[in-house]
Amino acid sequence: MGEVITTEPKNEIEHIDELKAELQKLGFKLLEEKKMQLVEQIKGCVMYWIQHAITGKEKWTFSRFLVLKVNRDYGYLSTVFSEVENTTIEKYIILQKIRKAKELITFDELNFTEISYELGYSSPAHFSNQFKTVTGYSPRQFKKMIKIAENQKIM
Repeated sequence: MGEVITTEPKNEIEHIDELKAELQKLGFKLLEEKKMQLVEQIKGCVMYWIQHAITGKEKWTFSRFLVLKVNRDYGYLSTVFSEVENTTIEKYIILQKIRKAKELITFDELNFTEISYELGYSSPAHFSNQFKTVTGYSPRQFKKMIKIAENQKIM
């Protein structure tokens, strides 16, 4: 994530529409509304949290981590996130953890126990249950489906 800071107020910039168009061509997502910016900041914190497996190595909760990173009240952050995304921060975290779990299962470098702890789950059983709730498959079933798909590509 990045931010463009101008020396002039936005309403005084002559070619603001051209600037926006050029930034979008370069793949930048323009977030002009403050709530959208805040939601993207929250999403960035979620991704950082998951990538660095803070839940497993620290005794922090995500809410505490987020409040320290964003310097806002968690209740406010949660309300804004739910309002903009139509889901809670907690559900978003679960979906992102499962997305990461799918990635780790696909890479086939860690076993399910290692994946569960890597993603901060309290136990492999908790990980497996949540994975199945979200995807409809157990981690083992998901891995078998990947192997079958890979074998079909080879043939």
